[in-house]
Amino acid sequence: MTQGSSIRVMIVDDHDMVRKGLAAFLKVKSDLELVGEARGAKEALQVCEQSQPDVILMDLVMPEMGGAEVTRAIRERCPQVQVIALTSFQDKELVREALEAGAISYLLKNVTADDLADAIRAAYAGKATLAPEAVQALVQTARQGPAPVYKLTRRERQVLSLMVEGLSNPEIAERLVVTRSTAKAHVSSILSKLGVSNRAEAVALALKQELVT
Repeated sequence: MTQGSSIRVMIVDDHDMVRKGLAAFLKVKSDLELVGEARGAKEALQVCEQSQPDVILMDLVMPEMGGAEVTRAIRERCPQVQVIALTSFQDKELVREALEAGAISYLLKNVTADDLADAIRAAYAGKATLAPEAVQALVQTARQGPAPVYKLTRRERQVLSLMVEGLSNPEIAERLVVTRSTAKAHVSSILSKLGVSNRAEAVALALKQELVT
């Protein structure tokens, strides 16, 4: 984000009061700007293409189409847009579906205003934020029995540790003094070896299996 600019935020929720509350919250944050609102799936896709937000706050339970489905459609059409799943529910299937659909973060609606603002800034920077309840739900879905063996190299474990800290690819590259393409390659290899589809799942699995110190 360049100096003087703001993070463009869009809200998708079928409850008018929720949208109004989130809109009021965004107005008091000087670096966050509300650029669009939508009540459902079809409207969300239209508004997203028109307003070009940086981050979308996505409700997961809507009558027309589930938030996970909308998230997947948006990520396919506008891959540069980051989606934060923001819901009242902590059902483990909702967590899994949202993250598999491409949501970078999963938060409950009881999150504090400051924590939500931090999550939006983190999402804009490519960093995941998971509510403790979401982490627990992911842990519960992990395969039971003997812990699997993940053949991570020493460097990949270093990178995974930095991912757990919340560092983005450029920040990992800077910390390890490697190129951004090298950092990106390490992250891709880690996701493949862990059998996960995104950084949030990798972080949750790393914490569950104690893959990093």
